[in-house]
Amino acid sequence: MTSSKQDRVAVLEELLNERYSVRAFLAQPVPRETIDRVLTIAQRTASWCNSQPWQVLIASGEAKERFRKLIYAEAASGAEDGHDFPPPREYLGVYQERRRESGFQLYNTLGIARGDKAAYGKQALENYNFFGAPHVAIIHTDEPLGVYGAVDCGAYVGNFMLAAQALGLGTIPQAALARHSGLIRRHFKLGDDRKVVCGISFGFADHAAKVNSYRTSRASIADTVTFVDE
Repeated sequence: MTSSKQDRVAVLEELLNERYSVRAFLAQPVPRETIDRVLTIAQRTASWCNSQPWQVLIASGEAKERFRKLIYAEAASGAEDGHDFPPPREYLGVYQERRRESGFQLYNTLGIARGDKAAYGKQALENYNFFGAPHVAIIHTDEPLGVYGAVDCGAYVGNFMLAAQALGLGTIPQAALARHSGLIRRHFKLGDDRKVVCGISFGFADHAAKVNSYRTSRASIADTVTFVDE
């Protein structure tokens, strides 16, 4: 491998290793030209038949605050409109183990005692405060494209986060916001054919916040890949 290729892959490895789900942001807004650059980079995402099915709605400033208050109130009441795409039916085996590990890392970092369901619920509601982020993006797609449109949107979300990381921003992808897809459509006057995939809260990470200090683990290649050579 040439040194230039090594340099390129080293940058990608660095971005992937550095990126994490930010759960505390500074109030400082991101300049519009920086947001535009993230969007321009993410737009290069590969998609089925180059359909580019993602549509992105970004709320900032007072618009974000109106949306935050509305969705927080609905979530805090226990009501929800339901996901447009079916969420996991259940987590079993290693998937449950990884989910628990991630959750306990978060709770231990925040000093939340194991089994304290009230504290778990309070922390979960921070999704609807967008963890203090100055911007929230809603990723939605066209209903006729089905699950493959959503898969393409997932690839877009990954590239959005890497581009943001490269530009010094923090992000957190949020399936929790998609529990309120009906509210999102009504509030932003989206058509019934628009299906919400997830949200992304983003901005400048608050590096001094304790909640941003832990990192999740990753499975080994041996745990996730099967090679068939014969």
